[in-house]
Parts: sequence; C-alpha cells; structure tokens
Amino acid sequence: MPDFPGGVYALTPETADTPRLLAQVEAALAGGVAVVQYRDKSGDVARRHEQASELAALCRRFGVPLIVNDDLRLADLAGADGVHLGRDDGSLREARIILGPKKFIGASCYQSLDRARAAQADGADYVAFGSFFPSPTKPDAARANLDLLREAVPVIHVPIVAIGGITAANAPQLIDAGADALAVLSALFDAPDVRVRAQTLSRLFIERASPAPTLPRTRERGQA
Repeated sequence: MPDFPGGVYALTPETADTPRLLAQVEAALAGGVAVVQYRDKSGDVARRHEQASELAALCRRFGVPLIVNDDLRLADLAGADGVHLGRDDGSLREARIILGPKKFIGASCYQSLDRARAAQADGADYVAFGSFFPSPTKPDAARANLDLLREAVPVIHVPIVAIGGITAANAPQLIDAGADALAVLSALFDAPDVRVRAQTLSRLFIERASPAPTLPRTRERGQA
C-alpha cells in the first residue's frame, strides 16, 4: 500500500448539484490536488451514494485517492479509497477490519497530541489537527496552534494534515511547522478558477519542500 500523499487535501462543498460538484472536483484534480475528501452531512442517502461513487471513479482517472468523511459504510459501498473518522464516528480498528489493509484511514485529532498518538497506535494512516484559523464552514471550532504541529513532528510517524481556515496566504507557516498536507474547502472551491487555485496551493509544497511533497514520516502497517 502506498503512503498517504502529501500536498493539497481538497474537501468537497456540500451541494445537491452533482454535475457542478464533479466539474469543480475535476478542475481541482487538474490543478494538482493530492487527495479529495467527500463531505456531505445531508440525510439524502441516494444522493450521497451517487456523488461518492461518481467521485471515486473521477479520482481514479487522476490516480488520486478519494476519502469519505465520517461514513464508513458509504466509503465501503462507493468503492472509495478510505475514510476519515472524527471522535464520534466509530473506531479505527473497526474501520480497518471493514475496509481492509489497502485503504486509507484518517483520524481527526483536533488540538490533542495524545489523541494523535492513540490514533497512530490504532493504525491510522494519517492524523488531522485543527482548526488552525477561523473557518467559514466551522466558525466556532476550537483553535489549534503552530506549536502543536512542531511538537507532533518528532513523535507522529504518519502524515500530518492541518485543517481549518487555510488559505494561500497562511498555508506556508503550516508547511514550515511540519504539516504534510493542508485540508482546504472555501479557499479552493470558492475561487473564481478552481484549477488555478489548486495549482497555486500545490506550488507552495514544491517551493517550500526539498524535495517536493514526499513525506518524511512513513511506517510499516502496525508500527506505532
């Protein structure tokens, strides 16, 4: 199984307009995003399955993994490349049993290094910290700080994703502090040209990393 990729981690906007969603994500993929996460909190089961399945096929064309947010069953049914789980979304070990060893499992760790250590021990392929900046999608989310990333780098041996209010202007400080990937939604999909914005964000990793976005923290499955 390949390592979880570093770079721009695109979070999809929630919409009932499936053709528009697919067009936006295709533009982001063309611009070089490394990962796509499908996020939809609606109760429309049919729409969620259709969109996740279509996105999985689209991402496969670009060789980019599709991660489903929160919903292990949907990730399995839609043929996604993995699932991202928050504190209330079930256990990482259960997800591994259901999805198998070849799928990615990510964990929200919020502002907690201890939670990230536990997720790593339970087999997470990456951990996510945030919110680092005020986010239009989650304005009341608690804040993480750059010191958390710096403290995580020596002890977390899976890729680290930063999330929350990230823009092209504030992204460099997160990369410099140790983030391997940056999860973005509004800064990407609200842009007048999604492809160009994806290129701009992706270029930050190339400019600030040597070599470009390959991950220094890798491990064999089961290594804590």
